[in-house]
Amino acid sequence: MYLSKEKKAEIFTENGKSATDTGSAESQIALFTYRIAHLTEHVKKNHKDFVTTRSLTRLVGKRRKLLKYLYNTDVNRYRAILKKLSLRK
Repeated sequence: MYLSKEKKAEIFTENGKSATDTGSAESQIALFTYRIAHLTEHVKKNHKDFVTTRSLTRLVGKRRKLLKYLYNTDVNRYRAILKKLSLRK
């Protein structure tokens, strides 16, 4: 399995308030970014895997919605997570 409990806890610790902070927008965006990177590599190797391609598209949409929510509520947190994860150029 590509995403173990330890890796999840590490992602939440780095981007959330604590290892158990799974609900904040920053921690969810970081988790989605990790999963998107993993699925992108899979789709590059298996270009006919349409189910994974659809899952990847849905994850990107979820992340975009969370980023939009964060932008509308607190621009400073939005800019911080973009810089931390280097999502935009």
